Amino acid sequence: MKKNFFIAFEGIDGSGKSTQVKLLTEKLEKAGLMVYTTFEPTDSPMGKIIRDMFNHRMEADHRTIAALFVADRLDHLLNKTNGILKKLDEGYTVITDRYYLSSFAYQSQFVDLNWVIQANSLSADLRKPDLNIYIDILPELSMDRLNKGRSSIELYETLENLQNVRNRYFEVIDLLKEEQVFIIDGNRSSEIIANEIWNKIRHEFVETPAM
Repeated sequence: MKKNFFIAFEGIDGSGKSTQVKLLTEKLEKAGLMVYTTFEPTDSPMGKIIRDMFNHRMEADHRTIAALFVADRLDHLLNKTNGILKKLDEGYTVITDRYYLSSFAYQSQFVDLNWVIQANSLSADLRKPDLNIYIDILPELSMDRLNKGRSSIELYETLENLQNVRNRYFEVIDLLKEEQVFIIDGNRSSEIIANEIWNKIRHEFVETPAM
């Protein structure tokens, strides 16, 4: 049994990542683990700038956004107060809503993929996830959820873009064989998805009876 581990949830917008982070956290805590949940972009000053760009409060070139993600991710890892590496060292299992696979899928539409991978290589060298969980949903379902749940649509949230990002995710997953990726069908109920994720985590990391 691993003492603690690092999980990254991935998927296009509206895929249900935040719901599954919450449900997995509850199961892990019930199994006796300390869990720290986090997200990208972060709530650091750099992350807030990115969110302002996404919400159309600021404008920037896509190359600038890609570079900001690199900086935000490094601070996410290395921050001495609540960084991922610090939390792992303290014995927490860390679950993040998005990590560098998101940059590969989203930013590579506008910036060369090799540059994005290389720019994020320091983050990958510092800490790869023990498991990336990619929740795959149809872009049409994504747009339906976003339109129902949001008062405004963010920068990348168009049907065409979400289709492109979904395709990019699969290209990246196929390209990066060294990444541990669990692909799950997100077009079903959150309970079914949560149970499948828990079975995967339980068998590989926790070794505890099913819940």
